[in-house]
Amino acid sequence: MTTIDLARAPFSGFAVDDLPAARTFYTDTLGLEVTDNEMGMLELHLGTATVLIYPRPGHVPAQYTILNFPVVDIEAAVDALIAKGVVFQQYPDMGTDEKGIFRHGGPLIAWFTDPAGNVLSVLQD
Repeated sequence: MTTIDLARAPFSGFAVDDLPAARTFYTDTLGLEVTDNEMGMLELHLGTATVLIYPRPGHVPAQYTILNFPVVDIEAAVDALIAKGVVFQQYPDMGTDEKGIFRHGGPLIAWFTDPAGNVLSVLQD
């Protein structure tokens, strides 16, 4: 007998300081499906996975990437997000280029933040 019942799908979650701003960003800027749940939180629908977005007063964003979005063409994805007002992070010590794309080994990847400061990325798979 296991202590974890996988009859229900596991899910992840993260905090934000402003649910309406998160809804607008994830829906309008990223074009993702977001719904309200019965507890007044948001559910971010990512294919077959659901990620809970919950309010937290005094939220402090994590210093690591909480969500990675695989893309076929990182140049096109970065350009489309820049056109929607997304600002990509610059990490000079890592060698990101003028668009914020890291091209020095591993997948091509570019990091940005949501309105709460949570770090997200697009990466070319």
